[in-house]
Amino acid sequence: MSLSKLAFVLFFFSFAVIAKAQNDTANIKSYRDQIMIRLNLDTNIEGFVISNGNEPNVQKTVLSINNRASTSISFDYKVISASITMTPRFISGGNDELKGNSSYSDFQFRLFPKRFIQNVYYKNVKGFYVENMKDFVPGWEEGKDPYIRFPGLQVQSYGGSTSYILNKSFSAKSIYTQGEWQKNSGGSWIPSIDYDFTILSNTANDEKNKVTQLKIGGNMGYFYNWVIGKKVNIAPYLALGVGAKFASYRNILEDSEKQHTQYLTIRMEGGLHAGYNTDRFLFGGKINFNASAYNEKKNQTIENNYIYGLLYIGYRFRPPKVVKKTYDKMQKTIPLL
Repeated sequence: MSLSKLAFVLFFFSFAVIAKAQNDTANIKSYRDQIMIRLNLDTNIEGFVISNGNEPNVQKTVLSINNRASTSISFDYKVISASITMTPRFISGGNDELKGNSSYSDFQFRLFPKRFIQNVYYKNVKGFYVENMKDFVPGWEEGKDPYIRFPGLQVQSYGGSTSYILNKSFSAKSIYTQGEWQKNSGGSWIPSIDYDFTILSNTANDEKNKVTQLKIGGNMGYFYNWVIGKKVNIAPYLALGVGAKFASYRNILEDSEKQHTQYLTIRMEGGLHAGYNTDRFLFGGKINFNASAYNEKKNQTIENNYIYGLLYIGYRFRPPKVVKKTYDKMQKTIPLL
């Protein structure tokens, strides 16, 4: 299914239940006094689409990473949620003679103080290849001929987002981290501000180039948690937003002066979560997408598309005394905890 079709399905499903959601009330069961350890199997598909020209003569270059799977471990306690993602060597897809080598890793940290959601992340992606080779090389055969590769192309991102849950009866943690369980179906509008500092660097033919980008934007999303029975939930969401991107470029070898540019960006993200929950064991899966675009030049559009799939299994247990005492001491210093 294409990204546009996926977005349409999630859009329709999310907003079809808004009228019902406004009348629902949610009873929330909290697991904040328990530690939850969760093992995740992730699939990360990230790429850039560069479109040049005007309709109908648009030429596109699709850059993708070769990584397709990674593992992560999540830790949740009280309002703290953290996860570490790595790509182990035994999972195939990251090292390919035709597509080249790719690597993907990220770190995320979330806080849930009252009705706020604070997310901080770091992401490092390296090694891209041109996916649509048939558009450039006549007679090119998939699985036989090599792709054009950019092994030195690296994207490092430091960012975060701050969100606020408008409906106090809605549990965002039951969707994000499974730190709570929402007993009755219900939804909420969630406005957010996102910010990101990205470094794009590439080394090719002894030439080094680097672009730094600062992005800030505002989003409005709607989340709905549909509870089936006592242990199963299905939760779609969709968010739309606009923002600004400030970029700086300098050729390192030529030691040229920095060039500064500004762009208007548009963004859409959404997803679908399905899970099974008990007081001790839980498992489920989710798929999320994130798409943003801006005009680099008059006839050039750059899109950044990201699709994320996850399967998880988790277990909850009471915290050891040393963990509880350490957290209580931190809470006296940091009241938001």
